Amino acid sequence: MFKEFFDQFPYILLGLEILYLLGTVFLAGKIIMDTRTTSKTLAYLMLIIFLPVAGIIIYFVFGVNYRKNKFYTFKIERNEQVYRTVAGYIQKTHDKTLEEHKEEVWNFITTVNFLYHAARSPLSQGNHTEVLVNGEEKFAKVFEVLGRARHHIHLEYYIYDNDEVGNRLADLLIKKAGEGLKVRFLYDDMGSGKIGKKLLKRLKEGGVEVSPVNKITFRILANRVNYRDHRKIIIVDGSEVFTGGINVSDKYINPNPKQYWRDIHLYIKGEAAFYFQFLFLSSWTFATEKFPEISQDYFDYKTIGGGSSLVQTAASGPDTKPAIMLSTHSAILAAKKRIYMVTPYFIPVETVLNAIKQAGLSGLDVRLMVPKSGDSVIVNAAAYSYYEELLENNVRVFFYTKGFIHAKTMLIDNNFSSIGTANMDARSQELNFEVNALVFDYKINEKLHSIFLEDMNDCEEIFLDTWRKRPKYKVFFEHLARLLSPLI
Repeated sequence: MFKEFFDQFPYILLGLEILYLLGTVFLAGKIIMDTRTTSKTLAYLMLIIFLPVAGIIIYFVFGVNYRKNKFYTFKIERNEQVYRTVAGYIQKTHDKTLEEHKEEVWNFITTVNFLYHAARSPLSQGNHTEVLVNGEEKFAKVFEVLGRARHHIHLEYYIYDNDEVGNRLADLLIKKAGEGLKVRFLYDDMGSGKIGKKLLKRLKEGGVEVSPVNKITFRILANRVNYRDHRKIIIVDGSEVFTGGINVSDKYINPNPKQYWRDIHLYIKGEAAFYFQFLFLSSWTFATEKFPEISQDYFDYKTIGGGSSLVQTAASGPDTKPAIMLSTHSAILAAKKRIYMVTPYFIPVETVLNAIKQAGLSGLDVRLMVPKSGDSVIVNAAAYSYYEELLENNVRVFFYTKGFIHAKTMLIDNNFSSIGTANMDARSQELNFEVNALVFDYKINEKLHSIFLEDMNDCEEIFLDTWRKRPKYKVFFEHLARLLSPLI
């Protein structure tokens, strides 16, 4: 029918083709003007050129942030509102810690100063820190700490599943709310798709204040999926914190040995909790559009961590400077002996990739541990495209084969460690709300080092000569996936 119509009126078809061409040119200009990174700009341009119509639809669904200005402005305003309540103490904490422990962080002083000036994140002292391996250790500690909570419990999670662990935690939250504690729970509406309306209703009826960070009405057309809240944070009584890679889900306690999940979490008690509290309350006021009454009970100024860890927090999101990416880059460049990294998704931005290659070529012991098989074919292929480049620059690469390694850790030399929520990919370092705890402590560093060496027993190391012999069609697919990596 359409063919006959256009045969009769060829000028209409010509006019439509001209309009489509002009529209594509206009859209290309919009992409060039609106997209901040070169790699993402090129990826979107490829989409609209090589996938006519479909590429344009994909861009308008996922690439355009229709509420960009409102989103940024409102979130930044809320950040400022909360920050004013703690600004004085943050400055006092940072200055005192730096004065008393400057030698301990001197090799990383650029990183420390950057985080303080660019992200207002203080260096804190006297923190007690514990590395928690897998969900088995994490949830045992979580239930212990939450059980003795006296004033408030704040949770912020990317994934919260309606399963055994999720319901056990919900029961405890409802119990504590019934005891008169203020219990607030933020969740990412995209990541927590399995939480279910019944569990949310039960939490609300039990006295828990619940809110999604970004409400998603139409999941398929949700362009704000680009702004995922990927954080995993629990704050108890303004003095104790949990953060790391482990979400609330049964799979993290490994009920099925054939689907083994390897992950790392961190427990902190001490002044470092204040910045996590600031992050949570900023997100809470943004999500609920309500500014809670903030008393000193939310910032336990009398906290005694009882430890020796210096802790600073790197947090990123669409409302802030890329603090995680830039602090990672800075820390890598400060390394003198070794850099051991673990990430489930290795699709780095150029800044971080170049720093890693420079460290390898400088003779440092640089190692990367990643899953042999990821949970996404495209993402896994894109990651594979980087490994030859790393191997050429003296970086050792290990494929974890026991299961899926989901930890996001980095240890540098003997006293710097990073444990957090951010993957080493563009999404985590440019789009998502993320948080990493940077710990200056020999014991924590040595713990992560021993875990890394133990996990190497379940790894296959890849070598340049054999890696180059992979079938050409695989290499082509991997490099094709790499072109789309800024959009993954």
